[in-house]
Amino acid sequence: MPLVPTASLVQAAHEGRYGVGAFNVVHLEHAEAHVTGAEEARAGVILQISENAVRWHGRLAPLARAALAVAETARVPVAVHLDHATEPDLVDEAIALGFGSVMYDGSKLPWEQNLATTREVVAGAAGREVWVEAELGEVGGKDGVHAPGVRTDPDEARRFVEMTGVDGLAVAVGTSHAMTTRTAELDLDLIAALRKAAGVPLVLHGSSGVPDEELTRAVEAGMTKINIATHLNKVFTASVRDTLAAQPDLVDTRKYVGPARQVMASEVARLLEVLQAAERVAMT
Repeated sequence: MPLVPTASLVQAAHEGRYGVGAFNVVHLEHAEAHVTGAEEARAGVILQISENAVRWHGRLAPLARAALAVAETARVPVAVHLDHATEPDLVDEAIALGFGSVMYDGSKLPWEQNLATTREVVAGAAGREVWVEAELGEVGGKDGVHAPGVRTDPDEARRFVEMTGVDGLAVAVGTSHAMTTRTAELDLDLIAALRKAAGVPLVLHGSSGVPDEELTRAVEAGMTKINIATHLNKVFTASVRDTLAAQPDLVDTRKYVGPARQVMASEVARLLEVLQAAERVAMT
């Protein structure tokens, strides 16, 4: 199955009222695990590379080319996405490399500046089969995002989509980035209102902190693209710790990274079941 445009995966999920998993890639093994899990679940999947991962590696191209190569040899549809980019130049580079989608994150900017820069990103992607996601409302640290009133307003969401032309919208509905406990409580009524108001697929960031049952309810209420990173990193790291604890003299990295990759793949497959995305595509 060749690399596919992100729009094809997201639109099918949006219309079918199921979730499409978008899982972050920091190492090659992450990309391999996500695709293996998607193949096990017979589901499409989005491989995401964040601006933070780019900074850690020092540049985008090597990791991007690895993720694209993994996607191109998958047996299920796979798209590659740039996550949380705050620099338009990084967006341009991702598009040039062949990414199917980009997220420009201007959520910390004043309203007018966020609008203007997001419009520029949308214009730059026009005609290049690139799906553009933006963020309205802050999905920030745990304390801030769970404080009363820190939510995306449906009327603002509608206006933002109309004024920018974005294809998808990340909204604040009760999640927080980098949560290591799965205790987030989502505003399901707000999700339903935002889906109706925005008119484009909604994106749930910070999904690692959301329990399985709540993830399913979020999809049923109207969420489409579900971003998960920290939870999968926890699974991967726990496997590495277990292997090294059992074999303290181990020095061959393949001996502990390999099992961690398989554990992550199994959790990806399970999460795609939770998102009701399993058995949605044909294998090649």
